[in-house]
Amino acid sequence: MHRNRLRELLDADRPSLGTHIMSSWPSVVELVGHSGMFDYVEFVGEYAPYDLYALDNLGRAVDLFDHMSSMMKIEQEPRTYLAVRALGAGIQNLLFSDPRTVEDVEECVSAVRAEAPGSGGRHGVGMRRDVGLVLEVGTPAFVEALDRAVVALMIEKAEAVENLEDLLSVRGVDMVQFGPADYAMSIGMAGEIHHPRVREAEEYVISTALKMGIAPRAELQGREGAERYLDLGVKHFCIGTDVKVLFDWMADTGGRMMDLLGREPPGSVHEGGPY
Repeated sequence: MHRNRLRELLDADRPSLGTHIMSSWPSVVELVGHSGMFDYVEFVGEYAPYDLYALDNLGRAVDLFDHMSSMMKIEQEPRTYLAVRALGAGIQNLLFSDPRTVEDVEECVSAVRAEAPGSGGRHGVGMRRDVGLVLEVGTPAFVEALDRAVVALMIEKAEAVENLEDLLSVRGVDMVQFGPADYAMSIGMAGEIHHPRVREAEEYVISTALKMGIAPRAELQGREGAERYLDLGVKHFCIGTDVKVLFDWMADTGGRMMDLLGREPPGSVHEGGPY
């Protein structure tokens, strides 16, 4: 089975760096791998269109790079189905959206871990990519791979923050990520992701996770802002998203070319255009 680089770094208490993609084109994964800069690539499936064949192909692309593992961010529902299919495709680690209660977190963890003594899960045997379809079906290596899968939680609703210690007490949680946009909206402050109340909640999530031995992760668009999180004790980061990288290049480079050509950008003639 493919090496789980993210798990290795967590176990060694070393920093990790990932990047997000929303494209299910496997060549984008290959570009990430060829850069040699990332420990894992996160497919943000919660927001992106995909099918089960796409998950298999993403898993195949990651397998080309021994230095890199994978993660998928999945919707609130149907979390168990999506977790099983992602892991079966060879996507080794999962980020679960919107858990709010202990029961939610228990379902997330049990969807990942094997239904075997000591593992405490309900993930059964399957003939999928992760076991070579027929090579390691139901073997001890399969159980071990599920035990080593990183279970990460999005803490992004007011209820989740209020219940944080109970949620993080569930055995099998490895990593947490605060979601400022969802949290701000859930407390009636939509769009105010830098408001002191939102920042206070984020810092509470980080400090509580560290206190309880859970790795907090921060999401950034780039290097800017990383120092604040390092000062808070965070050493796991996932940076950039393919669609945002493309948009920023189009807006910046296109704008500079339009200036050079001495004309208004075509989008500026419409109300609400980008210029």
